[in-house]
Amino acid sequence: MRSPLLNKLSVIFGPRPPVSWLLLCFVSVLALIAVFGSSSSNSLDSVTSTPVPEIFTNYRRLKEQAAVDYFELRTILSGSSRQRELGLCGKERENYVPCYNVTANLISGFKDGEEFDRRCEVPRQGSWCLVRPPKDYKIPLRWPAGRDVIWSGNIKITKDQFLSSGGVTKRIMLLEENQIAFHPEDGLIFDGVKDYSRQIAEMLGLGSDSELFQAGVRTVLDIGCGFGSFGAHLVSLKLMTLCIAAYEATGSQVQLALERGLPAMIGNFISRQLPYPSLSFDTVHCAQCGIVWDKKEGIFLIEIDRLLKPGGYFVLTSPTSKPQGSSTSMKKRNMLTPLEQYTEKICWSLIAQQDDTFIWQKTADAHCYSSNKKNDVPLCKEGYDAPYYQALVPCITGTSSKRWIPIQNRSSSSDLSSAELEVHGVSPEDFFEDLQVWKLALKNYWSLLTPLIFSDHPKRPGDEDPLPPFNMVRNVMDMNAHYGGLNAAFMEERKSVWVMNVVPVRAHNTLPLILDRGFLGALHDWCEPFPTYPRTYDLLHANGLLSHLTSERCGLMELFIEMDRILRPEGWVVLSDKLGVIELARAHATQIRWDARVIDLQNGSDERLLVCQKPFVKK
Repeated sequence: MRSPLLNKLSVIFGPRPPVSWLLLCFVSVLALIAVFGSSSSNSLDSVTSTPVPEIFTNYRRLKEQAAVDYFELRTILSGSSRQRELGLCGKERENYVPCYNVTANLISGFKDGEEFDRRCEVPRQGSWCLVRPPKDYKIPLRWPAGRDVIWSGNIKITKDQFLSSGGVTKRIMLLEENQIAFHPEDGLIFDGVKDYSRQIAEMLGLGSDSELFQAGVRTVLDIGCGFGSFGAHLVSLKLMTLCIAAYEATGSQVQLALERGLPAMIGNFISRQLPYPSLSFDTVHCAQCGIVWDKKEGIFLIEIDRLLKPGGYFVLTSPTSKPQGSSTSMKKRNMLTPLEQYTEKICWSLIAQQDDTFIWQKTADAHCYSSNKKNDVPLCKEGYDAPYYQALVPCITGTSSKRWIPIQNRSSSSDLSSAELEVHGVSPEDFFEDLQVWKLALKNYWSLLTPLIFSDHPKRPGDEDPLPPFNMVRNVMDMNAHYGGLNAAFMEERKSVWVMNVVPVRAHNTLPLILDRGFLGALHDWCEPFPTYPRTYDLLHANGLLSHLTSERCGLMELFIEMDRILRPEGWVVLSDKLGVIELARAHATQIRWDARVIDLQNGSDERLLVCQKPFVKK
């Protein structure tokens, strides 16, 4: 069927002109709209100081509609071949992770671990295809059963790799035909995860690890998390634990953790900052994670300091981290290891040591960094905090932030206090209203997660019959998280999910607020692939993201292909946006074989929901 936009152009211009000329004319019209709209606004401002909301609103709507029309036109003019369903990628791309090409990096001369860094290039149109699941892939078991038992065919780990992984690993994994079982009582760390967690709590002066939350520990960054058993235990204590590990082609820690329904993403300490702002986590944990912390003049420790909240903890378990000589040698300054010398320079205190486990605490005194005579690490320039894969910097940041609040002094609720909201420039009224909006939205979304919406059944938001299984969704990504309201609504409804709250790099940076609520999140540029493995999320949600991206340098089709890559078969997508861009998104969803339906919210606005389900396609 011919596009309404082309019909309009045909009436005006007659027969269809050459593609290049038509596109040039349309872009010229957009430019004229922007110029005259801007000049009109400036002229009005010079005549009177009274704002003219009608003109501004009409101008803004015109720009938004022009952007949507441009994307529709670009899609139409690119040829009918793009309107066909995309084909499946070859078998070699079953576990494809863009931006991580170790072989190409080695050829380019990167070494010393930098070959594992993330380097993104815009994919060529000719390479568009859909990543297929492995031959033996099966839908994961639902939570919580899927935490302890996974299908071995769903991850790239072979029986030989398992059998050669050492006795410690065998204690937690049992390969039974096509399943891998994890024993909750055991773990990668010595006598078991529970004993290890209890040991850390006792070293902090607590009676048990159940008191960690009350002691201010809510979010943990677990570096090199093995198979996620420590994180799985902390989740049972209501501690949000994010696993990060370097990209691995096989036997990936991140892929395995996500398969178990545990928070994880690819990230490494090599040459770049992690995509989290300063003062993000209460605790950073490393158990035999393979990082030489005193390497490169302690710059990795400086990055940990950037990520830690005031009063937060760095827990290191490693046989190589013992002080030189006997334990009594710690009393002698000249016998301190380089690691301990670096921690003193960045105002950390070694508060406990037991066996091979050390716990440092970051100072809660921001003045320590400037008053410490042994501190030769400079402070970063004020206002510096651009952590989207920027180079590691040898300076201390966060000391002048209004968010410099010791973890022991914060409220334990995800609903921040008025004083904490003021730090983020958010009014309590707006914050409460956001929560109410998302509580209602979540009820609508949940009632829509059923294949009946793709039949002739007149399904509408809020209908209660039938409801999906309460545990059909575990890994959720909110691709434009704003205040983290959807995450809060999930918690309010006691849904057994965790949410990766993503804040686009060119949107207003609300990630610090999200992290201060005790949630997990990351900065990301949606013109690039997300650092995760294929088939790792059950539900993708985005409110207003498509309209935001119409002004970016990337196209929507690239975004939808990436969403298909990270979405599990039979997984769900819920997109909320303006009608024009939603209709365009539905066309893209059809091209990548999703079942899709547009839902009218019936509230008088031009906002619509696009609800999609990814089918289980193997060939």
